[in-house]
Amino acid sequence: MTPKPLHVVGIGELLWDDFPSGRKIGGAPANFAYHCQALGAEAHVVSAVGDDAPGAALLAGLRHRHLDTAHIHIDPIHPTGRVSVSLDTEGVASYTIHEKVAWDAIPLTSALLDLAARTDAVCFGTLAQRSGASRRTIDTFLSATRPDCLRVFDINLRQSYFNAELIEAGLQRATILKLNEEELGTLIRLLGLEKDPLAAIDTLRQRFDLELIALTRGPQGCLLRSDGQTVEAAGSPVPTLRDTVGAGDCFTATLTLGLLRGQLLKEVAAEANRRAAFVCAQTGAMPDMSSLTPETSFAS
Repeated sequence: MTPKPLHVVGIGELLWDDFPSGRKIGGAPANFAYHCQALGAEAHVVSAVGDDAPGAALLAGLRHRHLDTAHIHIDPIHPTGRVSVSLDTEGVASYTIHEKVAWDAIPLTSALLDLAARTDAVCFGTLAQRSGASRRTIDTFLSATRPDCLRVFDINLRQSYFNAELIEAGLQRATILKLNEEELGTLIRLLGLEKDPLAAIDTLRQRFDLELIALTRGPQGCLLRSDGQTVEAAGSPVPTLRDTVGAGDCFTATLTLGLLRGQLLKEVAAEANRRAAFVCAQTGAMPDMSSLTPETSFAS
């Protein structure tokens, strides 16, 4: 019997990443959906683009990658989002995120609520909740998911578009938290957590009843912490570092699919690091992943 397809959703920002070398499709939820689809899931992007040429090009680019665009609203008022990306000498990106764009006004529709009811995992962050309209849509979507749906809070702190209240609201909705070391430091400061990282992680897990917290450590790998289990995995080598854009989203996608498929945490951690390292060796957040064969346990 063919296994039932896994439905995963990335909800939030969708935009053009404007690199010095040209523009590429971006937005963490869209990147997440792309990498989930590369691992065999049925992935959906929930967002909005402008009724303009950049928006049409974004939709065409997602369809070219075989991603579902049925839940991407075409906004007649706001322009398509874009981010100016600069890279340091080590390929680490910094961003200037432009405001009052289409993904700040993601509407709630009956079709979205139908999608929520059949979603196995949804990934959301803080950035798309900088506006009240999109925040309400995301919150309602999360509320409409099944109790067994994985609600992955990839916190993705950017510029000044977050505060303690927004972070706590996301943690209350989530079952899984993914963050990096810098973001953990911000949470320790904003939420008054212990300075020891493991103690802070345990406090977050217990306070917000989280099933698992994933801490990424760049080249040093990652740490996964659940109730009574801690897994640390070394980072995978990157032969030639191009840029780090999208590596974290690839990690989150691999983590999510591994959890949905019931894989051992040590296998999940190793594969997530391996695929994220591959992305770092490419340009942009949605490289062709076909040359990187997934481990057997992660195949669809």
